[in-house]
Amino acid sequence: MKTARRVFIAGGHISTFIGKHHPDFIWKKHADFGVRDNPTLEEHLVAAASAALADAGVHAAQVQKGYVGNFAGELFSSQGHLGSMLARGIEGLEYTPFTRVEGACASGGLAVVGAIEAISAGRDVVLAVGAEAQTTVTAREGADYLARASHYATERSLDDFTFPAMFARRARLYKEATGATDDDIAWVVAKAYSNANRNPLAHMRTVRMPIEQAAVSDSNPYFLTNPEYREHLRISDCSQVSDGGAAMVLVSEEGLRQLGRTPDDAIEILAYGQANSPLGRVRDFTRLDNSKRAVDEVYHDAGISVADIGVAEVHDCFAVTEILMAEAMGLAPWGQGGRLAREGRTAITGDLPINTGGGLLAFGHPVGATGIKQIFEVARQMKGECGEYQIPGRPRYGLTVNMGGDDRTTVTTLLRNPSAN
Repeated sequence: MKTARRVFIAGGHISTFIGKHHPDFIWKKHADFGVRDNPTLEEHLVAAASAALADAGVHAAQVQKGYVGNFAGELFSSQGHLGSMLARGIEGLEYTPFTRVEGACASGGLAVVGAIEAISAGRDVVLAVGAEAQTTVTAREGADYLARASHYATERSLDDFTFPAMFARRARLYKEATGATDDDIAWVVAKAYSNANRNPLAHMRTVRMPIEQAAVSDSNPYFLTNPEYREHLRISDCSQVSDGGAAMVLVSEEGLRQLGRTPDDAIEILAYGQANSPLGRVRDFTRLDNSKRAVDEVYHDAGISVADIGVAEVHDCFAVTEILMAEAMGLAPWGQGGRLAREGRTAITGDLPINTGGGLLAFGHPVGATGIKQIFEVARQMKGECGEYQIPGRPRYGLTVNMGGDDRTTVTTLLRNPSAN
């Protein structure tokens, strides 16, 4: 859908994503274990929103409406009612209407959809913020919480780690149908970690994962118990269990004018798409049909194609997902997406860089923050603000694809750089 009024990103913030293997994350083997604690969900939300307001040059009292993306605060942090959390932490937001939205891993993207539609309805300054704190419980407990994004009654029993098993199933069936290999998937992993090693905000920025390590199973073990799918997913194929937050201030053209800026000073959200499909009823595990529907909506409404896209952030909750996403975007025909990372086409210097900061695999995946992080990352790339992992040039168009569950909810956004040639 094209926006009814022009929508611009006035500013934003992405926190450092942390979790196990990040040097700032406090766990039982950390020197500060028992002395200080990791930031809470509340702290991540407030810090991300405060920093985004400062980056945009917007006072909290100027915000007319807000949306909070979060999947499982009640489970991981014993805290719901997050629409009112920001009013507690940021002076000037009292009485400002905020709504918490949830769509599994697409919660952050849905927060941005809410903000866009609020501007379309007449608001001029809207805040979208997302956060998750997932390291508060064991991996096994967390896997059970995250399984709520599936059809729990019929899919929970797939494996103790339900979602890894779901995407191991996709990997197996995709390889059997297309002839793709584990090495194809490993190249996606190696690219993600190489990009994250350049990114100071990335969860896995200090962890090396060369192709030789990503491609072997003895130092990169399988962990599922389901015998049908166990050998089709390695630890490094999985996105990170991360804590973190991200936020953006979106404004109308009038809001931009009030800030003393012109469209050339900002990145525009030109179009967006959303699609949902029935839980537990995937028609074809070798394709991301729901995501393709949302991507095609954006292409159609904006009158462009994948050939116009200069940079993309896509949902790589597992390494095979990036391959399927590239095919859903139209970057490669069905069955041929596995060649892209191997050939360098999706690298920072490739013809369509994908997940330049490390993606969910290595930048990290605090679920409620991811959709917002994706959009602000693309905006930063389009403005040349990504430092050591900056792509060449300043692309005119960027795309994000944020997926919830087993391709059951998808949010896409198309970004335009008004100052690009």
